[in-house]
Amino acid sequence: MKIWNQIETLPREEIEKIQLEKLKNIVNYAYENVPLYKKKFNAVGYKPGDIQKLSDLQHLPFTTKEDFRQNYPLGLLAVPRKKIVRIHASSGTTGLPTVVAYTKNDLLKWAELVARMQTAAGITDEDVVQIAFGYGLFTGGFGHHYGLEKIGAMVVPAASGNTERQIKLMQDFGTTALICTPSYALHIAEVAKEMGVIDNLKLKYGLFGGEPMSDGIRSKIEERLHILATDNYGLSEVFGPGVSGECPYKAGLHIAEDFFIPEIIDEEGRVLKDGTKGELVFTTIDREAVPVIRYRTHDITKLNYEPCQCGRTSVRMDKVLHRNDDMLIVRGVNLFPSQIEEVLMQIDGIEPHYVIILTKENAMDKIEVQVEISDFLFKDKMKDLNLVHKHLKEAIEKMINVKIDLKLVEPKTFERTAGKAKHVIDQRGN
Repeated sequence: MKIWNQIETLPREEIEKIQLEKLKNIVNYAYENVPLYKKKFNAVGYKPGDIQKLSDLQHLPFTTKEDFRQNYPLGLLAVPRKKIVRIHASSGTTGLPTVVAYTKNDLLKWAELVARMQTAAGITDEDVVQIAFGYGLFTGGFGHHYGLEKIGAMVVPAASGNTERQIKLMQDFGTTALICTPSYALHIAEVAKEMGVIDNLKLKYGLFGGEPMSDGIRSKIEERLHILATDNYGLSEVFGPGVSGECPYKAGLHIAEDFFIPEIIDEEGRVLKDGTKGELVFTTIDREAVPVIRYRTHDITKLNYEPCQCGRTSVRMDKVLHRNDDMLIVRGVNLFPSQIEEVLMQIDGIEPHYVIILTKENAMDKIEVQVEISDFLFKDKMKDLNLVHKHLKEAIEKMINVKIDLKLVEPKTFERTAGKAKHVIDQRGN
């Protein structure tokens, strides 16, 4: 199995030696060049040189999305504006976007990170890779593009949308790998089947990110597109795609530890021991334009420091299926959309397209789950449909411990999108 950079196979003590040296440098760099960090570090009594071991990191304050928004647009720069050659940003759907900037050196390092992740997923210079992410402020399109060029793969920068055209490009260029969101991959499979060309595609790999991909969704993608589907993780605040990604063993996402130090914390911000599930925190230790110290991602996962069968020794993070700020509170019960999706993927005839609608009735929370059924079930006998409805409703209620209204809807009821699928509509107004 090919490994892009042998630094991915170093012994643990060598990895930690590199991390400590870079951590000392980046903390002092942030202190001297970013006013926010000087203020934050002074508040906890930090002085340059206080970092003597990796565990000292836990004594530094966190960085949050709100810090980015309060310093919008470029208040977190550690370099003069004239050194910035690229800007990216989040969508800003819940407020001001979080803006991140890159120097020339940052872009070179980013390409290296993405090349590692793509190589781990199986991509080589023999592949034709189609990117169906948007090219713009979102980091996904450009991030993957430059990693692929570094590897030497042929890039088809299809961008997002126009699904029939995407499939035509796959046919014309012999696309062997697809990069997009998991939900859009399912839609591509759906349209390719309708066009009668699903079995003519040359796809071998799928690299998916931008939204959670459960094992159930992965299985459906692999079955319908006849590919190996791997998950990759990144967030613009700490670089973009390339932070971590799966190898074909699918035993966790390998983190680039010479660029990022991960921590797992509890709700109170205390660092948890290895192997414990909690909120993921990242510190960038090799970024020039915007160093980020202890960024709270709100993503829930755990870390595994055991070497992988693929030969990489880097720590692996479990697949992220939900965020602590995605949690829904319904009638006093905490639940996550991923719990409902887990149930849906276990029922034959149920499609991975659903919406959770939250309303109030007589001051009480009400939850309705609308789920698409497959063509064969839609055309089947009403008796069978009623049995599926009863079985699915009971399974969801058992999983989340809340009574629901369940509505089975016909195929293609919900809008397909090349971006993140929207699964929750909260109309409670509280």
